[in-house]
Amino acid sequence: MEPAWRQQGRGRGRSQEAQVERSRPLQKERERPGTATGRGVRTKTGSAPEPPHGLAVQSKFEEIRKSNQAAAQRLVESHFSSSSSDEDDNSNDDGDHKEGKRGKILASTFTTYTNQTGGDATGLQRTGQYVSDLFQSGALTCLICIASVKRTQAVWSCSSCFSLFHLPCIQKWAKDSVFLVSSVTDEDFGQKQHPWPCPKCRAEYPPSATPNRYTCYCGKLQDPPADPWLVPHSCGSICQKELKPACGHTCLLLCHPGPCPPCPKMVSVSCLCGKAQPLPRRCSNKAWSCQQPCGKLLLCKQHTCSQPCHTECAPCPRVSVQKCVCGREKSERPCASPRWTCQQVCGAPLSCGNHTCEEVCCDGDCPPCPRSISRTCPCGKTKSSLPCTEEVQPCGDTCDRRLACLKHTCSMRCHRGSCETCRQEVEKECRCGRYRKQMPCHKEYLCDSKCPKTRNCQRHQCRRKCCPGNCPPCDQSCGRTLGCRNHKCPSVCHQGSCYPCPESVEVRCTCGSTVLVVPCGRERTTKPPRCKEACRCPPSCHHPTREAHRCHPGTCPPCKQPCLLPLSGCSHTCPQPCHDVVLVKSQQVHLAGPWEQPSEPAFVKKALPCPPCQVPIPTACFGEHEVSPVPCHRQGRFSCKRPCGRPLTCGNHSCSRECHLVNSGNPCEVCEEGCSKPRPSGCPHSCPRPCHPGACPPCSQMIRQRCHCKISLLYVECTKLTAADEQTKEALSSCNNQCPKELSCGHRCKQVCHPGVCEETCQQKVKLRCPCKRIKKEVLCSLSAQFAVECDDICREQQKKVSQLKEAEQRAAQEEEQRKLQEELEAFEKRQQRGGRRNKKRGRREEVDDERLKAARWWRRCAAFVLVPLGGALLSAATYYYLQESA
Repeated sequence: MEPAWRQQGRGRGRSQEAQVERSRPLQKERERPGTATGRGVRTKTGSAPEPPHGLAVQSKFEEIRKSNQAAAQRLVESHFSSSSSDEDDNSNDDGDHKEGKRGKILASTFTTYTNQTGGDATGLQRTGQYVSDLFQSGALTCLICIASVKRTQAVWSCSSCFSLFHLPCIQKWAKDSVFLVSSVTDEDFGQKQHPWPCPKCRAEYPPSATPNRYTCYCGKLQDPPADPWLVPHSCGSICQKELKPACGHTCLLLCHPGPCPPCPKMVSVSCLCGKAQPLPRRCSNKAWSCQQPCGKLLLCKQHTCSQPCHTECAPCPRVSVQKCVCGREKSERPCASPRWTCQQVCGAPLSCGNHTCEEVCCDGDCPPCPRSISRTCPCGKTKSSLPCTEEVQPCGDTCDRRLACLKHTCSMRCHRGSCETCRQEVEKECRCGRYRKQMPCHKEYLCDSKCPKTRNCQRHQCRRKCCPGNCPPCDQSCGRTLGCRNHKCPSVCHQGSCYPCPESVEVRCTCGSTVLVVPCGRERTTKPPRCKEACRCPPSCHHPTREAHRCHPGTCPPCKQPCLLPLSGCSHTCPQPCHDVVLVKSQQVHLAGPWEQPSEPAFVKKALPCPPCQVPIPTACFGEHEVSPVPCHRQGRFSCKRPCGRPLTCGNHSCSRECHLVNSGNPCEVCEEGCSKPRPSGCPHSCPRPCHPGACPPCSQMIRQRCHCKISLLYVECTKLTAADEQTKEALSSCNNQCPKELSCGHRCKQVCHPGVCEETCQQKVKLRCPCKRIKKEVLCSLSAQFAVECDDICREQQKKVSQLKEAEQRAAQEEEQRKLQEELEAFEKRQQRGGRRNKKRGRREEVDDERLKAARWWRRCAAFVLVPLGGALLSAATYYYLQESA
């Protein structure tokens, strides 16, 4: 059975699928009806039926085509099953189902970890990337055979870089690596145990670690079955590997690829220096600092550590004066290295008393004299104890020390120094065993015969002189072109096919900022990586920069920025999208027949001219009646079909012709109407002149009107009245007499004839009196309401006297009234007592008496109510006059 990298193809990764794909276009061409069976042969409709031989050939062709399609379908199904690298990733329905299934598998794998961290999955990013790559088609590639790793294939995972390799590929890699190393370094070819490296990270493994069975990632289950609800190549049980760095806990995830995540368990640990109280922390991040000064005594025994909380104190950074080991010299040195030696020889006398110590800067007691111990002769046969001042002499016996050939001994007498080279003549056999010869023992005998055998590469002869038969591996370079078609095999010449190219090639994006490392040879079929940087390609149009878009392979999209080039004939810029590089259908000539090929492509890139300027320009008509937007390239004045409306020479009327251009040969019409200019405000007369330019002459007619007081008729010239301002008009409308109107106070207005309401500020003087009428003052009528004359003490005394007189008069009147009532009562009683009718004369006399009594009574009442107050007033006035005269 060949290894997987041999089964999938060789060289640049060409496989049987590629051959099938290449065969499909040919089959499709053959299936097209009416396709030519040979060059220059065309089918015709309505032709005569083919002979029976043609029908047989056609049926045989159909049978072969169907058998080829069935074989290709079986091959595709066998290669595309179970996470094939060529599976259809563009199916929307299957894509959604796979995403949901992948999410469930990832959730079940990480559940035991996230339960410990409360849902925090930040520590699973690296492991999650390895797991997710297993579900992506073509994401994992065996670096040995450069083929995709499928979920049904046996694999091996490196414990250092966690890369996956096909199990047969890694077994062959380990075997060949050990053989190549041993063939170069060992003379016995394979007697030593050499390690083999990982193809990716070069981590070394002993030969005993060569994988010989397919196990899951955690190593518990051999040949794990392909479970669609588990991570590929996983056993589904808990990993339980020892975490790194070792903390005593094991991995909680299900069997998984990649590194184990940090330990999620909570432990109670103290700070680095151990001074603070223990705190609960994650085991993977349990080291913490309390930030307090360390304070430990450093190794110099002089200073203390001033760094914040840490594990091991650094060497003392200070400098101090320190003595050397012997104490003779002092020097300023770092406290971290207090022990140092000077360059003085000790020179102290040794215990023998004959020699001095030859050591440099020694500490403590000097060693004993090296000549005072038991010494031997140069050959070592005799021992002697001589004073240190005497040298041991040779013993005179044969030296007998082994020579460099390790076969003979020295035949000289006991001597100082090294023995001579062995020069005994011996018969030696050459290394290949063909010839023998007498020659000195210290020389190696090599014959001149060359080995005719072929080396292990089966390409070159050994050609080594005197070869013993175990020909070394070929030391020439292989030099064959590798499958990448870029490099040659750097290994020594070997049998079989060469290993894939070990080089890696960087596939860069267009701008070069994003790099994808792929095996050498795949750069031709690998798409450039997606780059998040902005495209840096220079613009192909006149714009200084392109529109912002991401870096991409191939040509940039057409520029969609506004052209903005200045248009010819105007000051505007082109508003259309950029048209410097536009695909335009080429004007191809009519082909003479189907055998002719077009000389030019169907579409060519051209720079189109800017279209005519369509910017609307506000343009007025000939008579400037309206302003309409006109495209810039058709800009020009026009007729709006309205009346011209321009003012004629009279300046009062406008031209009634249709809107036209006015020049010397096409003037406006002449005005023949009378003057219709508006008159000044207030002028009721019309202008006597015909229609004329300029202002009308002033109106000389008289206007009759009433004055402001409506009493007099005034005649005023019309020009003066219409040209006057408001103040002058008021003066012209006044008769210059006193205003006859009365103010609210009862006085006459003192102003000259005026319009509107009279001013209520009366300037006439009036007299104000106190309530008793004794005191009086003269003030302006308009200010009389603001003044009040109050009575003084004299007025109050007079009022008191008058009130007393009034009370006396009222009492006198009341008494008189009572008296008269009493008299009437008495007279009535007398008449009642007399009885009978009174005579007529007496009755009349009594009536006259009654009338006289009534008259007398009325006069008394008038005196009581009128004369008494009047007398009091006169009395008070006289008193006031007297007081004023006396004052």
